[in-house]
Amino acid sequence: MGDVLAGIHATWEFDTDSVLIRFERGIRTPKLFQSLRERRIPYAALSSVTLTPGKRSTVVLRAVPRPGADPLVEAAAGQLKEGCDPYRLVLPAEREVLAEYYADELRALLGPASDEPADRFLVAAPEAPMNFKAYDGRAGFDGERISFRWSWTGASSAKWKAGDQTFRVSELAGIVWRSPEALDGYLRLLPRAAAPVDHRTGGSLGDLHGPGGSADVDGGAPDGVPAGAPSVGPDQDPAAVLFGLGYGPVHESLPFAAAVLESVRRTQPAPAASAPALVNAGRRDPADIAERIHHLGELHQAGLVTDAEYTAKKAQLLAEL
Repeated sequence: MGDVLAGIHATWEFDTDSVLIRFERGIRTPKLFQSLRERRIPYAALSSVTLTPGKRSTVVLRAVPRPGADPLVEAAAGQLKEGCDPYRLVLPAEREVLAEYYADELRALLGPASDEPADRFLVAAPEAPMNFKAYDGRAGFDGERISFRWSWTGASSAKWKAGDQTFRVSELAGIVWRSPEALDGYLRLLPRAAAPVDHRTGGSLGDLHGPGGSADVDGGAPDGVPAGAPSVGPDQDPAAVLFGLGYGPVHESLPFAAAVLESVRRTQPAPAASAPALVNAGRRDPADIAERIHHLGELHQAGLVTDAEYTAKKAQLLAEL
C-alpha cells in the first residue's frame, strides 16, 4: 500500500505484505509501547479489522491478530488493558473517513486462513538479551538460557534452599505470565516434564488455565490446570519469580515472557507443514475496485489525500484489474 497513517502514540506504515507499527516515545505514551518501539505485523497474522468509536472524540482502528500468531499476545493471554493494546490505533474523530478507508484496504488484504489459528508465530518477538527486577529476584534471558537470581529480602526459604536457577529454553514446555497489575502477578517457567505442550500456542498454558490460573500453595490444583502442573505456589516454586509494586512491570516482564515463549516454540517439534496460503491471490472484483476508487476520490476532494497519493493509489488499484 505504501501509505502512512499517523495516530495518537503510534504511526502505521503500510507495506506490500505487512504493516510497520512505530510507537512514539513521548511522556504520555504507554511504557509498553516505548519498550516495543516498533513492530512489523504481516497481513497473514491478522484475522480481522475493526473501526469503533473511542473516548473523547476519537475513533479506534484495530487490527485483530490470529490466535497463535503473535508471541506477545499469546503470553499476555488477554490480560493487557485496552490502552496498552499494540494493535489499536487511536485517531481524532475528524479522521474517521480516512480510518474507514484504511480499514477497508486492510480487510481486502486478509488471506483465506485469516479465520483460523496460526500454526506458528508470524510476528517477531522482542529480542534478547533482556532482564527485569522481580520482587524476589532478578530474571535474565540471553536467548538460550533463563536465569533467576534470588534477592536477600524477597525470596522465600524454599527458593533460597534451591539456590539460583538457570533453565535452558530446550528444557521448557512453556510459560505462564500473570500481569503485575493483578494482586498476585508472576512469571512461571514450565519444564517439559511439568506440563503438556500445545503446538497451536507455542506451549504457553495461558489457554489451559486462563490468565488468572495458578496452583494452590497448599498443594491443590485449581480448575482447568492439567495434571502434572506445579503443585506449589509461585512464591515457593524455583521456576517462578514474583511481581509486586514496582517489580516486574508490564513493559519489562511481558516482552521478556514473549521472547522466552518464542524461543521455546522454536525448540519444539514443528507441526505438519501445510501449503502456504496465498494472500490476496487472483484479481479483484472490478465493482470493488470502482467503489474503492470512488472512495479514494472523496478523500482526495476532502483534502485527506494529496494529489500524489491519489494518483499513485488510483494507479495501484487499476493495476489490480
